[in-house]
Amino acid sequence: MWRQHPLRDSYDVVIVGAGVHGLSTAYYLAKQGVTDVAVLDKGYVGGGASARSTAIVRANYLTVEGIPFFRESLKLYESLALELDFNIMFNQTGRLDVGHAESTVYALRQRVELNKLLGVDSRLVGPEEIKELVPVIDLRQDKHLPVMAALYHPPAGTVRHDAVVWGYARGADGLGVEIHPFTGVTGVLRAGDRVTGVETAKGPVRAGTVVSATAGWSSIISGMAGVELPIVTYPLQAFVTEPLKPFMDKVISSGNLHVYIYQTDRGELVIGGPVDHYPTYSHRSTLNMLEELARFAVELVPSLRDVKVMRQWTGICDMTPDYAPIMGEVDGVRGFVLNAGWGTWGFKAAPIAGKSIAALVATGKTPDLIEPFGLFRFAEDRLVNERAAAIAAALH
Repeated sequence: MWRQHPLRDSYDVVIVGAGVHGLSTAYYLAKQGVTDVAVLDKGYVGGGASARSTAIVRANYLTVEGIPFFRESLKLYESLALELDFNIMFNQTGRLDVGHAESTVYALRQRVELNKLLGVDSRLVGPEEIKELVPVIDLRQDKHLPVMAALYHPPAGTVRHDAVVWGYARGADGLGVEIHPFTGVTGVLRAGDRVTGVETAKGPVRAGTVVSATAGWSSIISGMAGVELPIVTYPLQAFVTEPLKPFMDKVISSGNLHVYIYQTDRGELVIGGPVDHYPTYSHRSTLNMLEELARFAVELVPSLRDVKVMRQWTGICDMTPDYAPIMGEVDGVRGFVLNAGWGTWGFKAAPIAGKSIAALVATGKTPDLIEPFGLFRFAEDRLVNERAAAIAAALH
């Protein structure tokens, strides 16, 4: 899939993090002719947040900054298997964001109208159509939190997370990029206001540009470069059930119940929800979160009550105050580029984030699509509030 190389002492670009964001950045850099690139990771390829993602892809966001960005990422996903000549198992089943209260329906209606204005296929549907699309859902009539409406986003779907990682890794390797797993970064080298490389367990590596694409560890890597990020790292838990005969072909998500559910091609139900209530770098799963997610799932789909849980896992998420990413250069620290702050929605953004960061590194110019997401926005009070579009996975 990709070759092994001895680690050299100098590259044009060093990317820290061999997950989907780091590898997509490397791939699109190589496509633009920048091939003297090393991708470093402390573990195996795709073994961090990418391996712990539920890999839902969508573009039904809320803000004028976020919608075009995720729209372009969704477009790239639609042709990515052909681009990489690798089956990423992209299944565009559609997604329903369910509303159980008047305030929630009002917010969903806002998202629908903004989506339409900005070229994203979304519409508001009522209980009857929701039941037609997902017959097993409980409309909760005469119960607490009845289903009142939903935002239906037909092009949404799911991908096989490791297939996307492997496809980008193989593609980048084929274009001349070096991938170095089990090569942890222990420090970032600086000379005055410029980053000059990284320190690794295998020795120092000089670089003209260092890109940090390390998800939940972003604040640690940035701290090595002397850059403080407004990021808090939270655990995010999910689980899958035993495989069942296919009965649900849509992703359903409830912001009021803080749960989302979809069925995989293997028949398993993937169930996830909000990040945990406390910050930590631990990957340990907990019984109380399993109980909470299971209870919410059964409230939405009662027929799941006797289904067995097969496995549970935890990832860590780099959450920003405005629930939007941080992409771009850092003022006063030349040669250091951020691809961070992805929280719970990083996988769906990986193609366009990698392509945009690659364009920035190759040309020295920040693409218009990612300009609003720079670190400067926190000092200038120009926040991008995407909390409403990530509500099922947000803190509650």
